Amino acid sequence: MTAPRKKTRANGEGTIYQRKDGRWEAAGYVLAADGSRKRVRVYGTTRKDAANKLAEKITDSNRGLPVAAADSTVGMYLAYWLSSVAIHRLRENTHTRYATCIRLHLIPGLGTKRLARLTAKDVRTFLDRLRTTCQCCAQGLDAAKHHCCAVGECCGKRLSPLTVTYVHSVLKSALEHAVREDELPRNIARNVKTTAPRPRRFTPLTAAEARQLLLVSKTDRLHALYELALRTGLRKGELLGLRWEDLDLDAGTASIRRSLQRTRTGGLTALPTKTRASERRIALPTECVHSLKSHRERQEAERKAAGARWKNSGLVFVVPSGGPIDPANLTRRFGRLLDRASLRRVRFHDLRHSTATLLLEQGVDLVVIKELLGHAHIGVTAGVYAHVRLRLQRQAIDTLGNVLSPIDDDPDVPPAAAVVR
Repeated sequence: MTAPRKKTRANGEGTIYQRKDGRWEAAGYVLAADGSRKRVRVYGTTRKDAANKLAEKITDSNRGLPVAAADSTVGMYLAYWLSSVAIHRLRENTHTRYATCIRLHLIPGLGTKRLARLTAKDVRTFLDRLRTTCQCCAQGLDAAKHHCCAVGECCGKRLSPLTVTYVHSVLKSALEHAVREDELPRNIARNVKTTAPRPRRFTPLTAAEARQLLLVSKTDRLHALYELALRTGLRKGELLGLRWEDLDLDAGTASIRRSLQRTRTGGLTALPTKTRASERRIALPTECVHSLKSHRERQEAERKAAGARWKNSGLVFVVPSGGPIDPANLTRRFGRLLDRASLRRVRFHDLRHSTATLLLEQGVDLVVIKELLGHAHIGVTAGVYAHVRLRLQRQAIDTLGNVLSPIDDDPDVPPAAAVVR
């Protein structure tokens, strides 16, 4: 009698076996981020589950996509995550910021450590060092310019708490994907708590300053843009990405569908709105409807004057030849407008903050402001404008205090009653 033939694995299936803890483990060789072939391990509750996870990685490897290996370094994994995962999920400008953060901070600080052996202590030590180290010296910026540490006088240029928190969040995002791919049992970066940075201060315009700005901007060809910004709180990119087809001036509404941004690869590009909640339909104030109609007449005159040079972009706000307006150029133009109006310098984004602040001070409900601004959650609106709400609470309390304050010889004040025991 012949012995039963031992079951053989299919070619390329890898090694699959059941562990003592009951889980199934599958291992095989795949293409790593550095171009070599590395052995990866995946886990599942059943044999089929583990086999499917390994097969998915092997398929990606066969297509030329690198796969993170358990014994890779943090630097290798970040490079893989940035080029193979994050690039498909992030907007281009966000991806560029992530890449800069990884290149300047994460790889120099944690890049040589093994991914599987990274500990919460490593992350905490790295973040503490990031807070206290002069970045001019750490990145070698002083050597080429012969200043700071190169001449023995450290300038002490340190990262802001907001930037340190941002670096930490990028690391958490990358390690979270490693957990989902079964490369790590848990995201140890989440075990490290960082001090919450103070919210960025902004200086919104007062009602008097806003009126002065609108008055002076009436002679500007982009008066309708400034009026829209102040009366509706639209973002700069949303204003510049607005098309005539998005406006219904008869009904007095505008549909916000895109944002115009400058990207490194595409130049000026119309992108989807910041979040799904940012895609919204808003009511236009009567003043904005009038200014937009006047703006459309002016643009038609510019189109006729430009003739064959006119670029029919379909955008509401364009340069005199019809092309899109660069966001950086609008920022410079806005600065000159503030100077003409004899107003203090504020950021263009502070017009959005001015809208929300003035609406809050007029008693408009927070939910209405959230919908107008296109915030994803009302907590964002409440958090950003907490200082305004606190001031309104103080005014309300003071008003109640005036009502409750005793007034001498007040006929409405009842005589003192006997104490009832």
